[in-house]
Amino acid sequence: MGDLTTGFQRTLSAATIVAVLALGACATPPEDTEALEAYREANDPIEPFNRWIFSLNQLLDKLILRPVTLIYRFIPETPRQGVTNFLRNLDSPVILANDIFQGKFRRAGTTAGRFITNSTVGIGGIFDIATNFGLERHSEDFGQTLGYWGVSSGPYLVLPLIGPAPPRDALGRVVDYFLDPISYIADNSERWEWIPPTRVALKAIDFRSRNFDQIDEIERTSIDLYATVRSAYRQSRSDDIRDGAPGPLIPVPQISSDYSDEETAAVDTE
Repeated sequence: MGDLTTGFQRTLSAATIVAVLALGACATPPEDTEALEAYREANDPIEPFNRWIFSLNQLLDKLILRPVTLIYRFIPETPRQGVTNFLRNLDSPVILANDIFQGKFRRAGTTAGRFITNSTVGIGGIFDIATNFGLERHSEDFGQTLGYWGVSSGPYLVLPLIGPAPPRDALGRVVDYFLDPISYIADNSERWEWIPPTRVALKAIDFRSRNFDQIDEIERTSIDLYATVRSAYRQSRSDDIRDGAPGPLIPVPQISSDYSDEETAAVDTE
């Protein structure tokens, strides 16, 4: 547990540094009434800082992730789909926990059934056999769990390498880390400590590969790519929280002013 605690402390330290930097780069609210309304709707008080980080992420994508993904795409589609299936299967324990936290026990049963089926018959998740049995995949994380219970996402925030991560979703990532059994396996054994960074790298390449053409199209056609990604992120996260269904969330007091909350196949590395 010592290594796990140290990892958490490092996460908090990094978040503190980000917050300090962000406070020094706050956007000044405009005086014009219409401009002020747009400013509040964007809920992006540290936009200059966010745009700088966004540009950094875009540069890293062009210099590293995109070229690596181009090479990766030379691999035939079937093996690449096996990688996607395997990575998604590893996410199952976190999805299951958040299904339960949201009281969605039928979906939790589906997640458990998918994990057992794909981990055994599907050879560790390489083959998505569960879908053929009617167990459709869905995704949940603790950021979605907080949103489901009515917690506002808070002001927009972009983090290095991670991309869009408003406070609610950033906190969700930390909680999901502790919900993931792989975190404990890696943090308590030097033999397996290579697994988390390898998994993160593979997920980034896999995501970039699956959305390669769409990302290029967004970058080519967007007048303001940053604003496009911000809007898409919020819309997608809102849709994720509602499980694709329209209508209000469970009504509970909000901890801050809310907005329509992403994920465009986007952009920053995930």
